[in-house]
Amino acid sequence: MLSLVSFEHLKLFRDIGHHRSVSRGASLNAISQSAASQHIQELEKSLSVKLLDRSTRPLTLTSAGRLYYDLCRDVLRRKEEFDASLTNLAGDVEGTVRVSSIYSVGLSEMWRLEAEFARRWPEAVLRVDYLRPERVYEAVRTDQADLGLVSYPEPTREIAVIDWRSEEMVVACSPGHPLADFAEIDPLQLNGADFIGFDDELPIRREVDRYLRDRNVAVNLIMHFDNLQMIKEAVMLGSGISIAPARVLQAERDAGRLLAIPLAAPRLYRPLGIIHRRRKKFNRATNQFLSLLQEIPHGIEAGQPALPR
Repeated sequence: MLSLVSFEHLKLFRDIGHHRSVSRGASLNAISQSAASQHIQELEKSLSVKLLDRSTRPLTLTSAGRLYYDLCRDVLRRKEEFDASLTNLAGDVEGTVRVSSIYSVGLSEMWRLEAEFARRWPEAVLRVDYLRPERVYEAVRTDQADLGLVSYPEPTREIAVIDWRSEEMVVACSPGHPLADFAEIDPLQLNGADFIGFDDELPIRREVDRYLRDRNVAVNLIMHFDNLQMIKEAVMLGSGISIAPARVLQAERDAGRLLAIPLAAPRLYRPLGIIHRRRKKFNRATNQFLSLLQEIPHGIEAGQPALPR
């Protein structure tokens, strides 16, 4: 019944089932929505079952659709393992590395990683998507990404974590702020300050709140955002202060647009981790990119040259 189904068709259905959208699945596979719909109709006809419940929004998988979705996912994973093993046998560093990253890592350094990766392994391809934390986990879990870069990483039954590094968190303020003259800031000095925070569902928000609460500090939260770029912009405009990773403030600090002032001991750190699906087999390109990531604490910083080969 499935003799005419290709790997491309399996991927199409997997993406439609995962995103619960024919149009989204079609877009991810670079085909028209009508072509994707026609394939589903032909597939349902050949199997004599309905795979999608189109009466719901978003659409859902039927019981048969769930079985077929699991088959697609399993076959594609086996194919991926085969491709990785075949590439590893050849000994060449080629193929595609798919990375999903939270925005703050991408904004601060991914361009350096991409340039260094291209310099070392020109036959390989690095593809990076920037997503919210929960979507990075989803991309890794569903094989949309080989590796994920997240803060406050949490292992699960399906997700393994590789400890990457810790980033010091500092007080970010504009040059004209009353705190700007301090070389170090005691958390109690933040009491009552206008504060720009992260959205409350993000792990970094919970950790900053905990840090302040443990020190009996109550700030005046005037606005919150889901990404560091918006927080930096608000701080530079003088709207308030924030607590953010020093590493991602480097460019604005060098330009004199904001200050990054250390907190007095005990200081606060943000852990970063590399996540991947458990038992996932990497191709040589992914293994090399993973090695490059693990070199970062010793080499690729803002303004530094590329890592030695």
